[in-house]
Amino acid sequence: MPAFTARRRLLILATVCLAAFAINLDTTIVNVALPDLSRQLGATTRDLQWIVDGYNLAFASLVLTAGSLGDRFGRRPTLLIGLAGFAATSALGSAVGSPGALVAVRFAMGAFAATIFPTTLSIITNTFPDRRSRARAVGVWGAVTGLGVAVGPVTGGLLLAHFGWPSVFLALVPVALAALLATWVLVPESSAPASARLDPLGLAVSSAAIGVLVYTLIEAPERGWGSPASIAGFAATAALTAAFVLIERTRAHPMIDLALFRTPAFSAASGSVTIAFFALFGFIFLVTQYFQFIRGYGTLSTGVRILPVALTIALGSLGGVALATRRGTRAVVSTGLLLLGSSFVWIATSPAFMAYPQIVGQMVLLGLGLGLTTAPATESILSVLPPAKAGVGSAVNDATREAGGTLGVAVLGSVFTSLYAARLTDTSFAGLPQQAVSAGKQSVAAALGSAATLAPAGESRLLSDVQNSFMYGFHLACVVAAAVCLLGAIGARLALPGRAAIGPAPAPSRRRGSSRQSRAA
Repeated sequence: MPAFTARRRLLILATVCLAAFAINLDTTIVNVALPDLSRQLGATTRDLQWIVDGYNLAFASLVLTAGSLGDRFGRRPTLLIGLAGFAATSALGSAVGSPGALVAVRFAMGAFAATIFPTTLSIITNTFPDRRSRARAVGVWGAVTGLGVAVGPVTGGLLLAHFGWPSVFLALVPVALAALLATWVLVPESSAPASARLDPLGLAVSSAAIGVLVYTLIEAPERGWGSPASIAGFAATAALTAAFVLIERTRAHPMIDLALFRTPAFSAASGSVTIAFFALFGFIFLVTQYFQFIRGYGTLSTGVRILPVALTIALGSLGGVALATRRGTRAVVSTGLLLLGSSFVWIATSPAFMAYPQIVGQMVLLGLGLGLTTAPATESILSVLPPAKAGVGSAVNDATREAGGTLGVAVLGSVFTSLYAARLTDTSFAGLPQQAVSAGKQSVAAALGSAATLAPAGESRLLSDVQNSFMYGFHLACVVAAAVCLLGAIGARLALPGRAAIGPAPAPSRRRGSSRQSRAA
């Protein structure tokens, strides 16, 4: 591993943070455009879930293999390919004309993003071998993640206020190209081919497990949660997960060594990251629609109003790593998850038209909780593995992020959709023509449009019904998020290490081919 000057390290850190910024900018810049996509492309709530989750699903499914590819064939070329592909598919996203085509493009964007994110963390690990300096670098990386979340809604709102929805995809292109140029000039090559082996069967089975689960969750509100198709989907997910574990335990060169999960610093930290992003992505998916559909805010106004949560993610990330070195990972991460859960309890018990300063308080609590959780947990994951296997460790971290985010949109979005549709059919809205009722159950924008066609008295009554139905689904989805976060806080408190130094992961269990694996590592 080459020796770097302090200035060179900072330039490399700035470059990989810019690449990570492009990925995170995509998350929220597209979310702000969801109501416009619903109105202009005729996208249903299910379509909107797939527009968000197509990206997340491809990311989560491929990130482990992408991390191994970077370790084996070189992190610099992997990052360059990822950034070039991300820029190209972002440009393509601006040119599509239907929800289905946009979902397909989002899958492609997620695939290229999967090659970018783990590479950024593995480059940090190899550039900052000392744990204290690496912890600070990861804190900066986490803060930039929050900055991407912060800039996305405002940038998206500003673009949508002056241009059409395609502009939110075009805006990602120059950011990705700037990161591409900086990577070409500044980032050195690093790899560990002996420790990174491809596992095509493991990739196929894990991708199928995640894909079947997310598909089942998103389709369940329309099919029915207890329908044969939904039950079959959940059963297939369980079977594929069991098959993946069996495959990884018996392969000489698994995609991920399951023995790592015996180390709490790795397994409990991974679970904490999953829960945190479950909460964040689900919240953003719903709150952007709440601000625009219920409060009537424009896109730019919505983006500005989401700033508090995003900015406090950055503050929490920087402070979280510093606190973890003094108080221990357990105390900081469990506190972060407790704050996350508390924020959702507060949201779930709030009226539809509460004053914005109170909403700011909710978002600050949520953002601080997320920052305190993710940055220390990420550093804990990376501390377990040697630099040679940085791609695997960072890929696991990224997979937990994206899997959590994917499930957050799928689960909370589906809970919301089911409850919103059920409540709407119990109101005066059910008296409209069947076509209008069906469209309104699938899309809040369609329901509001149907109400706007009536006389003032009827419009007022139906508008109130739609708003009440929306808030019913929104509040109970927040209850689910709160329960998940609070259970996660208990788990983190029990399982994560305290201030004691974290040791290496346990040796892999003896299995067929393990001796060859040890020699390869």
